[in-house]
Amino acid sequence: MTENPAGHPAVDQVLGKLRAGGAGGDVRWFDDATPTAVHAAEALGVDVGAIANSLIFTLDGEPVLVLTSGAHRVDTAWLGEQLGGKLKRADAATVRSATGQVIGGVAPVGHPQPVRTFVDTALGQYPEVWAAAGHPNTVFPTSFEELVRLTGGTPTAVEPTEG
Repeated sequence: MTENPAGHPAVDQVLGKLRAGGAGGDVRWFDDATPTAVHAAEALGVDVGAIANSLIFTLDGEPVLVLTSGAHRVDTAWLGEQLGGKLKRADAATVRSATGQVIGGVAPVGHPQPVRTFVDTALGQYPEVWAAAGHPNTVFPTSFEELVRLTGGTPTAVEPTEG
């Protein structure tokens, strides 16, 4: 793992969780923020689907983390029904409270308390996926399997499959 050159506390938290979980990828810092999957994919030269967006929603009022492929949009009505409740996009204050991180830099790990997590099964088609590392200018490489293991997440489709 690379050190945290900016000394950012959220990135330190993420680095600690990644090291403790045995993750081997280095955190990469960009000169400019990569707050969307498209920005991150362009900066890395990878398919947008290989970007793992960390999105906070509320499920019946409780924060949940949905790690979704950058090629997908979470179908909140459909996924909420699959999870047995009402799923809504969280506001910025809820995101910050649940993760200790800001929108655009939310990592899958490093949160003050565990957050119930669902990992988009579409990420499994990529041998390497990239996720934010606690700051909008950071990402780290991982795999679908490692994301599930590190987060204790549940592999889940985030939108209905066609067919």
